[in-house]
Amino acid sequence: MNQHYRDGRKIDPSKGATLGDGTPNDNDRIEIGPPQLAFDEWAAAGLELPNLAKMREYRWKRLTQHIVDRDWGGLLVFDPLNIRYASDSTNMQLWNTHNPFRALLLCADGYMVMWDYKNSPFLSKFNPLVREQRSGADLFYFDRGDKTDVAADVFANEVRVLIEDHGSGNKRLGVDKIMLHGLRALEAQGFEIMEGEECTEKSRSVKGPDEILAMRAACHACEMAIYPMEEFARTEVPKGGVTEDDIWAVLHAENIKRGGEWIETRLLASGQRTNPWFQECGPRVTQNNEIIAFDTDLVGAYGICCDISRTWWVGDQKPRQDMIDAMKHSVEHIMTNMEMLRPGVTIPELTANCHKLHDKFQAQKYGCLMHGVGLCDEWPLVAYPDKAVPGAFDYALEPGMTLCVEVLAGEVGGDFSIKLEDQVLITENGYENLTKYPFDPALMGEA
Repeated sequence: MNQHYRDGRKIDPSKGATLGDGTPNDNDRIEIGPPQLAFDEWAAAGLELPNLAKMREYRWKRLTQHIVDRDWGGLLVFDPLNIRYASDSTNMQLWNTHNPFRALLLCADGYMVMWDYKNSPFLSKFNPLVREQRSGADLFYFDRGDKTDVAADVFANEVRVLIEDHGSGNKRLGVDKIMLHGLRALEAQGFEIMEGEECTEKSRSVKGPDEILAMRAACHACEMAIYPMEEFARTEVPKGGVTEDDIWAVLHAENIKRGGEWIETRLLASGQRTNPWFQECGPRVTQNNEIIAFDTDLVGAYGICCDISRTWWVGDQKPRQDMIDAMKHSVEHIMTNMEMLRPGVTIPELTANCHKLHDKFQAQKYGCLMHGVGLCDEWPLVAYPDKAVPGAFDYALEPGMTLCVEVLAGEVGGDFSIKLEDQVLITENGYENLTKYPFDPALMGEA
């Protein structure tokens, strides 16, 4: 049978002009997106896919309303994840975090302008909400040298003109993470700089219907990437010679295969290196009959963060009883705390009423009880009682918020830690646990 050229250009020749999420069924498409593997796994799981055009419109409207509610002329963002939220476009995300060459201005009337790398303005053309593509927001020393101030003046003048045209000349401008010369240039143009990060975090905290569908899909893809990592660890570690890096590399590869983007940390450790927590994975050769713990911190499909943690016992013997006890206590901790989640409950109430960790785990407990999650770890943070700052998070939970519920159980001077974390959606009546990955039966004392 002859294969037509038009079919060879399609991601899925069995589909028409668009895929299940509304993106073009075209191998030459510009926006990053999931491949056929992810679509097949989501179909097998019976997942409903997001409509990306509707998701982008929801974010645009929500962020614009936040600008209007604050009586700003516009919002200027440099953080790559805020740019992703506003436009759903990416460009060298990790490089951009330390060489900020992109910027996006959303004016009070909804007019959106992207400053991108000069050779790649096309990277946001797929989104009609981005009305203009420009260049010239690269205000860092490596790129501009001793003339950074000149470039900043040009950039700030462009912002001023845009705000005059699309922000009613309102000089109250929200800004998130800007370089020093850029800040000074905007102030020289008469702008009153407002805390843009507060605006974006609040906007991002409540997910729309299609964002929730995207998160369910991303979480499923993340878990489908974890299974091969677990299989590799359980099969290869007993043979000897397998490093922590070898295990962690499997998750990276499987994430990319499913249209994931990167992993924010290197939090996988084995044996005694799990205590204290936050040692990054490295060349240690993992041993048979010991613990492996990890925190995905994974930016997956659709740019959604999937932040879950699991701890495994790998070996042919049974784990020690103190390990089983710590595991059961950790599961009790996150599940009990999860039961508090519902719309209207305040963050100080979550802090005050949380499950109490055993005294022996208090000194090394995790940095928070819970935290928001979306395109990365996001606002809000729910602190333990002894770490809470009065007035810092006096807010109530709302439907559409997504939180990660965490625990770390390890004694000072101990030779292991238990790290667990589930990702949860706040619903109209309570919560939905988006995390389906099982707890290790051996550490639960069930095998």
